[in-house]
Amino acid sequence: MKEKDALRQKFSSEPDKYYKVALFEREGFTRRQCASCGKFFWTLDPNRKVCAEQPCQYYEFLGNPPTPIRLDYIETWKRVEEFFVKNGHTSVRRYPVVCRWRPDLFFTVASIIDFQRIEGGKVVFEVPANPLIVPQMCLRFNDIQNVGVSGRHYTSFCMIGQAAIANSEGYWKDRCIDLDYDMLTQVLKIPKEEIVFLEDVWVGYGAFGYSLEYHARGLELGNAVFTAFEGTIDDHKEMPEKVIDMGAGLERFTWITQGTPTSYDCVFGPVIPRMLKELGVEYDEDFFMQYAKIAGTVNVDETPDIRAAKTKVAQSLGVSLEELEKKVKPLEAIYAVADHARTLAFAIADGGLPSNVGGGYNLRVIYRRAIDFLNEFKWKLKLEDVAKWHVDYLRPIYPELDEHKNDIEIILGVEEKRYQSTRERIGKLATTLQKSTTPLGEEDLIRLYDSEGVTPEMLVKHGLQIAIPQDFYAKVTARHVVPKKMVETYKFDVDGLAPTRLLFYEDQNLFDFQAKILKVFEGRFIILDGTSFYARSGGQEPDIGKIEDFEVVNVEKYGHVVVHELKNPPPFTEGQTVNCSVDRHRRGILMRHHTATHVLNGAARKLLGPWVWQHSAYKDIDKARLDVTHYAHLTREDIQKLEEMANEIVIKNVPVIKEILPRGEAENKYGFTIYQGGVVPGKEVRIQNISGWDVEACGGTHCTRTGDIGFIKILKAERVQDGIERLEFVAGEVALKQIQSQAQTVSELSQRLGAPQDKIVESVNNSLTHLENLKKQQRTLMKRVSSALAKEIASSATSIDGVKIHVSPDVDLDDEYQIALGEQAVNVNPEMVYAAFLPRNGRVRVLIFSGKDAQKRGVHAGNATKEIAKLVGGSGGGDAAFGQGGGTIVDKIDEAKKSLLTYVKNTLDRQK
Repeated sequence: MKEKDALRQKFSSEPDKYYKVALFEREGFTRRQCASCGKFFWTLDPNRKVCAEQPCQYYEFLGNPPTPIRLDYIETWKRVEEFFVKNGHTSVRRYPVVCRWRPDLFFTVASIIDFQRIEGGKVVFEVPANPLIVPQMCLRFNDIQNVGVSGRHYTSFCMIGQAAIANSEGYWKDRCIDLDYDMLTQVLKIPKEEIVFLEDVWVGYGAFGYSLEYHARGLELGNAVFTAFEGTIDDHKEMPEKVIDMGAGLERFTWITQGTPTSYDCVFGPVIPRMLKELGVEYDEDFFMQYAKIAGTVNVDETPDIRAAKTKVAQSLGVSLEELEKKVKPLEAIYAVADHARTLAFAIADGGLPSNVGGGYNLRVIYRRAIDFLNEFKWKLKLEDVAKWHVDYLRPIYPELDEHKNDIEIILGVEEKRYQSTRERIGKLATTLQKSTTPLGEEDLIRLYDSEGVTPEMLVKHGLQIAIPQDFYAKVTARHVVPKKMVETYKFDVDGLAPTRLLFYEDQNLFDFQAKILKVFEGRFIILDGTSFYARSGGQEPDIGKIEDFEVVNVEKYGHVVVHELKNPPPFTEGQTVNCSVDRHRRGILMRHHTATHVLNGAARKLLGPWVWQHSAYKDIDKARLDVTHYAHLTREDIQKLEEMANEIVIKNVPVIKEILPRGEAENKYGFTIYQGGVVPGKEVRIQNISGWDVEACGGTHCTRTGDIGFIKILKAERVQDGIERLEFVAGEVALKQIQSQAQTVSELSQRLGAPQDKIVESVNNSLTHLENLKKQQRTLMKRVSSALAKEIASSATSIDGVKIHVSPDVDLDDEYQIALGEQAVNVNPEMVYAAFLPRNGRVRVLIFSGKDAQKRGVHAGNATKEIAKLVGGSGGGDAAFGQGGGTIVDKIDEAKKSLLTYVKNTLDRQK
């Protein structure tokens, strides 16, 4: 913030260079310095002493808008759009709110993000039209506590984006401010003397500039940013093509024309009136208008004592705090629920899922906050219904939402079931927490929310006396939205080397080639001028082969340079021409697995839903895996259907069309689902198009037709984390070997069971039933003989100072036998310690029992197990009577047995 303030002061020290525009001189705007905050502003009012930003000027438009017209949300956009289109702008559709094209962002947080791409750690601007206007819905989660309370904060809002590149097609700041001024005065009909321009700066990732915010009656309406510099504040240069980035709040435009108590009242159209009617909540508009004028500038997360602040507000209104909250809190809850429902509708429509991972965490937070409000007031209202009301209202601006109504209902329904499950557990958890003498702190509340899904409001409802941090939700979301890694670090310095020519793109069947060595690192890392070796990338493992007669064991890509690692090479020299050969058999397997990944990903999206997104993928020669986003664990039927759908495409033998397109053209043609495998860092993208089934930007090696895959076999599906399902699969000859192996197993089972192959399942079931009957008989027999065995054990046990220790020699008998005998042994002989060290499939199982008299002497079975299990490379525990554990070092069993005797002796010695 200090850097930004210093930058603004620097720009403001040269106002004619940075801030003065032709409009100011033409219309007579004068420059003033705010008597309150010290910032500079431009105004037509000769008597204005302060700027128009809060708290220097409060919201004077509430109940008194400066415009003679009253526009609703939809009509406001239509008029703004019409104005800019008439003035040479192309109106473009919004981009997704889930930001797939920026590797460092989960969500689209501003309209200019639509047109930013990252190349080599630098931001570049690409616009589909110059100039343009876009109604970009944006998602931000840094003010959750204020949503519903302040009257102006949202988790989703429409930022009207006016963008232009300052070249012969676009324009720079004079034209920008002329347009914005005309929009304010001609479209919104705001009197020109009401408009104040405030000098400011905007600093974003890799680019920044000076800006003019425009305000009216205390409300900021928009900010025209003149992005002129690339780099950082400390290290930057002027951009060759400057960028106009005007962002204006559609919510603010509507609000300034209506002057309602809160922006929610006019922005959400019929949704708020419908909620009030459905819930039977009274809305005293006159009272709420008075309240809003006083309280509308309060930020919950910036107010140390919100209760004290509201008490002052209540006193100003001449009511008690209780009466104020009775009138206000239900409305604040309704506003918050309406906002959160709209945000979830946009996110789900664009492929976002509530989860405990990354950006999905934000969505789950606002879902649960909304449900907490509904539960607090005992409102019988479904969040998915509110979301659908938004979809209906917003159809004229965002018709694409209508296609996802069913998706929204499904995902919110799933979240409701999960939340209900959490609520069912809260009673028991609250009882346990109430017994604790240590009060719950902020870290405890965050941990409970993360691990159990329990909100602080739930705990309060169950009687716990806790202080809920006012910025609780901002803090929990901040911990999960970690900026993604942007800059790769390399082992070798390859700066200055020419990009490696990738020969496999020119000829996919080129496996033998000659190349010149450009650089050698550490004697075995070779850089060629061109290569047919595919480097590890996009989840695909690298090619191997030979350079001359020496093995290439790994291939990595450092930016645009490919590095080949050789095993025991001779001293190659730079400039030397070498013969190279790629292992074509390995390449073929990797190609089939990679193309099969795309086929399966397309099948998953079509079968499961549009929220399915490739989370990650891995392709090697023995198997491949695909992680996708999905709200539920895949059933056996899901897996079977996915496999069938994928192999239908394989059988159809459709072409895998490969094309290279400019990035903007590819996005415009195919949409942002091309980034299933991640963002492509270049101006051109390689598109792998499986005839419309799956279209992705992908630099991997692929089959020419799907029939080349052979067939696809899914081995298993598992849930690897919340909202992420992993499919493990094989294709082609690897799938054939898998099927042959399974057939061999079935054949051997058939022979062992003495049953035909088509009767194996029946035979196994019969065998399992027989086995279970035998176990029942075994348990019965053990009960009958265990008393006699227990007496026998006592006579042969090792005695240490009155405590008897017996280590079972019967390591081949099962665990049930050992447990039954151990229990009986210590019951018959209370002074007994019974132990079993059982080798099981390369591991050691440790079981220890301690009789009541042995326990009185200090021999704690759980502690003994914990101590002794360390010797066998593991851990253990339990209570005083019984402990169990294990480890992986089978060779240490004899040492562990001796350790038990030592443990008992030392324990007894300490008791003396």
